[in-house]
Amino acid sequence: MEFETILYKTEDKIARITLNRPDRRNALSFHLRRELVDALKEAERDDSVSVILIDANGPAFCSGYDIAPDASGRSGEPPYGWVDSEHFNSWTDQFARSCMRDWLTIWDLLKPVVCKVHGFCLAGGTEVMSMCDIAFVADDATIGYPPMRGMTTPDTLYFPWKMTMAQAKYLQLTGNSVTGKEAAEMGWVAKSFPSESLEENTMSEVRALASVSPDLLAANKQSVNQAYEIMGFKTALAQGWSWHALSSRLRPGAGDFGKISQAEGLKAALEWRDGPFRKEGFPL
Repeated sequence: MEFETILYKTEDKIARITLNRPDRRNALSFHLRRELVDALKEAERDDSVSVILIDANGPAFCSGYDIAPDASGRSGEPPYGWVDSEHFNSWTDQFARSCMRDWLTIWDLLKPVVCKVHGFCLAGGTEVMSMCDIAFVADDATIGYPPMRGMTTPDTLYFPWKMTMAQAKYLQLTGNSVTGKEAAEMGWVAKSFPSESLEENTMSEVRALASVSPDLLAANKQSVNQAYEIMGFKTALAQGWSWHALSSRLRPGAGDFGKISQAEGLKAALEWRDGPFRKEGFPL
């Protein structure tokens, strides 16, 4: 398969999918999301592949969903499963539904998906990382979900499933970010490594994992997934679009970020959203 926004290669039983929009900090456009889903399914079908690795080119893993006015990510063919209908457009939040559907592809895949994160991993980027089976991150990576400060709830409600209640509430209510090292300490990700050795350490882990038989990897992954699904994992995530619709359309002030962005530019809107936190010493 040929791709435009990702790089795809297989070697030593590993399929490597590299986000490749470095000029946009790998922002998740519709096109990139479609290609990522296609690549994941291609790797699942390939009997020479045991493990899938997602990483990224450029200074950041992913800056989130592409919301810039000049490259909104909402032009072109929408993600798989999008229902464009007068009966549903105003209330079913097809965008949030599509996000959850895309990242559940990772969850449902028979093969384990490992994520390697460096630089900034924000908003939608954290959804990709958090839905992967294993995440390895750089100690100095910046991981967080700032849009929750003034825009919407997350599209994919992973927070309660990836950390303790105290940490989930703190991060989702504040939208604050943590370093990769802090994310590992709180159990959000599996391990963190110094940035200069992230590639070496990650590949060591992935090569060892790829030595396990794919059928046994699938059995172990699905058995763990099943336990979380019994606890309500998919049911909870399925409510994400409802909260996203309420927070983005019906709550008072839901459109403030968009109005400021249209009137004064995206930088002004980001300052409105994040400025009070920077003033108190919280960067992103």
